[in-house]
Amino acid sequence: MGFCHRLSLDYFLGIDANRFATRGVDAGTGLPINNLGYAAIATLQLPIWDWGSNRSKLKQADLRREQTRVELSFAQRQLLANLRTFYSEAQTARQQLDSLSRSAELAADSLRLITLRYQSGEATVLEVVDAQNTLNMSRNAFNDGQARYRMAIANLQTLTGNF
Repeated sequence: MGFCHRLSLDYFLGIDANRFATRGVDAGTGLPINNLGYAAIATLQLPIWDWGSNRSKLKQADLRREQTRVELSFAQRQLLANLRTFYSEAQTARQQLDSLSRSAELAADSLRLITLRYQSGEATVLEVVDAQNTLNMSRNAFNDGQARYRMAIANLQTLTGNF
């Protein structure tokens, strides 16, 4: 039942007999009878009192619509926050990767120089081993930095798609 009045009209036409014929004969009197029948029904519904159920349903629909708007706004804000965070992580990982690359280059140069000093007799084998360990640690750190950078880019691509 709604807020407005409602009027409906129904009209029925058909055969009102136990056999298919438009005319028949009454068995008791022998008089001819018409087998066609018709009926009309009119219905008027006036919403006078419904115990407030229609207004309650309308209020519930408004509240659901507002709740949906709030959830959409929250999802949009959360998406933007995640996008900013992932972009910032990717930038930081890229800067760290550049720094680790430079560190690995410096460690390789240091090993080369210490090896030259060792060959000329100015450095000990301990210094060469230490330079090799430093180079290995800087390469491992660079590889870890590459993995962090790729993970940051993958996280960013989950929100933006491939670029």
